[in-house]
Amino acid sequence: MSYTQNQFNLKFQSIPENISKVEPFLESVNDRLRLNEVEFHKLLVATTEAVNNAIMHGNKATPEKSVTVDITIKKNYIVIRVCDEGGGFDPEKIPNPLDEENLLKESGRGLFLMQTLMDEVEIIANDTGCEVRMSLYTGPKKGLKDTN
Repeated sequence: MSYTQNQFNLKFQSIPENISKVEPFLESVNDRLRLNEVEFHKLLVATTEAVNNAIMHGNKATPEKSVTVDITIKKNYIVIRVCDEGGGFDPEKIPNPLDEENLLKESGRGLFLMQTLMDEVEIIANDTGCEVRMSLYTGPKKGLKDTN
Protein backbone atom coordinates (compact mmCIF):
# COMPACT_ATOMS: atom_id res chain seq x y z
CA MET A 1 0.00 0.00 0.00
CA SER A 2 1.17 3.50 -0.75
CA TYR A 3 -0.35 6.93 -0.38
CA THR A 4 0.19 10.62 -0.71
CA GLN A 5 -1.99 13.29 0.84
CA ASN A 6 -4.99 12.64 -1.44
CA GLN A 7 -4.06 9.43 -3.27
CA PHE A 8 -4.06 5.87 -1.91
CA ASN A 9 -2.90 2.79 -3.85
CA LEU A 10 -3.01 -0.93 -3.22
CA LYS A 11 -1.76 -3.62 -5.62
CA PHE A 12 -1.82 -7.35 -5.05
CA GLN A 13 -1.78 -10.75 -6.73
CA SER A 14 -5.04 -11.98 -8.13
CA ILE A 15 -5.80 -14.69 -5.57
CA PRO A 16 -9.08 -14.89 -3.60
CA GLU A 17 -7.34 -14.64 -0.21
CA ASN A 18 -6.25 -11.10 -1.08
CA ILE A 19 -9.83 -9.83 -0.88
CA SER A 20 -9.10 -9.64 2.86
CA LYS A 21 -6.69 -6.75 2.17
CA VAL A 22 -9.51 -4.42 1.11
CA GLU A 23 -10.99 -3.63 4.52
CA PRO A 24 -7.72 -2.65 6.28
CA PHE A 25 -6.77 -0.58 3.22
CA LEU A 26 -10.10 1.27 3.31
CA GLU A 27 -9.82 1.78 7.07
CA SER A 28 -6.48 3.52 6.51
CA VAL A 29 -8.08 5.66 3.79
CA ASN A 30 -10.92 6.49 6.17
CA ASP A 31 -8.42 7.74 8.75
CA ARG A 32 -7.98 10.63 6.32
CA LEU A 33 -11.56 10.81 5.00
CA ARG A 34 -13.51 10.50 8.25
CA LEU A 35 -16.59 9.07 6.54
CA ASN A 36 -19.61 8.36 8.69
CA GLU A 37 -20.61 4.74 9.28
CA VAL A 38 -23.10 4.59 6.38
CA GLU A 39 -20.69 6.15 3.87
CA PHE A 40 -17.86 3.86 4.97
CA HIS A 41 -20.11 0.81 4.66
CA LYS A 42 -21.04 1.85 1.10
CA LEU A 43 -17.36 2.28 0.26
CA LEU A 44 -16.43 -1.05 1.82
CA VAL A 45 -19.14 -3.15 0.17
CA ALA A 46 -18.80 -1.60 -3.30
CA THR A 47 -15.00 -1.78 -3.32
CA THR A 48 -14.97 -5.35 -2.00
CA GLU A 49 -17.42 -6.37 -4.73
CA ALA A 50 -15.31 -4.69 -7.41
CA VAL A 51 -12.14 -6.39 -6.13
CA ASN A 52 -13.86 -9.77 -5.93
CA ASN A 53 -15.08 -9.38 -9.52
CA ALA A 54 -11.61 -8.29 -10.67
CA ILE A 55 -9.97 -11.33 -9.07
CA MET A 56 -12.57 -13.96 -9.92
CA HIS A 57 -14.06 -12.80 -13.23
CA GLY A 58 -11.51 -10.40 -14.70
CA ASN A 59 -8.29 -12.22 -13.86
CA LYS A 60 -9.82 -15.69 -13.37
CA ALA A 61 -7.90 -15.95 -10.04
CA THR A 62 -4.60 -16.14 -11.92
CA PRO A 63 -1.80 -15.34 -9.42
CA GLU A 64 0.45 -13.97 -12.18
CA LYS A 65 -2.09 -11.18 -12.76
CA SER A 66 -2.62 -8.19 -10.48
CA VAL A 67 -5.48 -6.12 -9.15
CA THR A 68 -4.92 -2.46 -8.37
CA VAL A 69 -7.12 -0.27 -6.17
CA ASP A 70 -6.58 3.49 -6.43
CA ILE A 71 -8.52 5.99 -4.35
CA THR A 72 -8.36 9.71 -5.00
CA ILE A 73 -9.80 12.15 -2.50
CA LYS A 74 -11.34 15.24 -4.05
CA LYS A 75 -12.94 18.25 -2.37
CA ASN A 76 -16.45 16.80 -2.15
CA TYR A 77 -16.17 13.27 -3.50
CA ILE A 78 -13.85 10.31 -3.78
CA VAL A 79 -12.98 8.24 -6.84
CA ILE A 80 -12.30 4.54 -6.46
CA ARG A 81 -10.63 2.74 -9.36
CA VAL A 82 -10.35 -1.06 -9.36
CA CYS A 83 -8.28 -2.38 -12.27
CA ASP A 84 -7.63 -5.93 -13.41
CA GLU A 85 -5.73 -7.51 -16.30
CA GLY A 86 -8.71 -9.36 -17.78
CA GLY A 87 -10.55 -8.92 -21.03
CA GLY A 88 -13.36 -6.73 -19.74
CA PHE A 89 -17.08 -7.23 -20.06
CA ASP A 90 -20.22 -5.55 -21.33
CA PRO A 91 -22.28 -4.39 -18.33
CA GLU A 92 -25.40 -4.40 -20.52
CA LYS A 93 -25.12 -8.20 -20.79
CA ILE A 94 -25.19 -8.76 -17.03
CA PRO A 95 -28.62 -10.14 -16.05
CA ASN A 96 -30.73 -8.03 -13.71
CA PRO A 97 -30.53 -9.75 -10.29
CA LEU A 98 -34.04 -8.48 -9.48
CA ASP A 99 -35.66 -10.36 -12.36
CA GLU A 100 -37.67 -13.30 -11.05
CA GLU A 101 -35.49 -15.93 -12.77
CA ASN A 102 -32.37 -14.48 -11.11
CA LEU A 103 -33.62 -13.97 -7.55
CA LEU A 104 -32.31 -17.28 -6.23
CA LYS A 105 -28.99 -17.29 -8.08
CA GLU A 106 -25.94 -17.24 -5.83
CA SER A 107 -23.99 -14.75 -7.96
CA GLY A 108 -24.61 -11.83 -10.25
CA ARG A 109 -25.23 -9.07 -7.71
CA GLY A 110 -21.82 -7.37 -7.54
CA LEU A 111 -22.36 -4.77 -10.25
CA PHE A 112 -25.90 -4.15 -8.99
CA LEU A 113 -24.57 -3.49 -5.47
CA MET A 114 -21.89 -1.13 -6.78
CA GLN A 115 -24.45 0.81 -8.80
CA THR A 116 -26.83 0.95 -5.83
CA LEU A 117 -24.26 2.05 -3.25
CA MET A 118 -22.09 4.44 -5.28
CA ASP A 119 -23.16 7.74 -6.80
CA GLU A 120 -21.50 6.91 -10.14
CA VAL A 121 -20.14 3.69 -11.64
CA GLU A 122 -18.31 3.45 -14.95
CA ILE A 123 -16.83 0.34 -16.60
CA ILE A 124 -13.84 0.94 -18.87
CA ALA A 125 -12.30 -1.93 -20.83
CA ASN A 126 -9.03 -1.48 -22.73
CA ASP A 127 -6.10 -3.50 -24.06
CA THR A 128 -4.55 -3.97 -20.63
CA GLY A 129 -7.65 -4.98 -18.67
CA CYS A 130 -10.82 -3.63 -17.15
CA GLU A 131 -11.32 -0.67 -14.84
CA VAL A 132 -14.31 -0.10 -12.60
CA ARG A 133 -14.43 3.58 -11.67
CA MET A 134 -16.80 4.54 -8.86
CA SER A 135 -17.52 7.88 -7.23
CA LEU A 136 -18.96 8.55 -3.79
CA TYR A 137 -19.99 12.08 -2.93
CA THR A 138 -18.95 13.36 0.46
CA GLY A 139 -19.22 16.70 2.22
CA PRO A 140 -21.76 19.49 1.95
CA LYS A 141 -21.94 19.73 -1.85
CA LYS A 142 -23.15 16.20 -2.55
CA GLY A 143 -23.87 15.72 -6.21
CA LEU A 144 -21.72 18.63 -7.36
CA LYS A 145 -18.27 17.51 -8.41
CA ASP A 146 -15.49 20.00 -8.03
CA THR A 147 -12.91 20.55 -10.74
CA ASN A 148 -9.94 19.59 -8.55
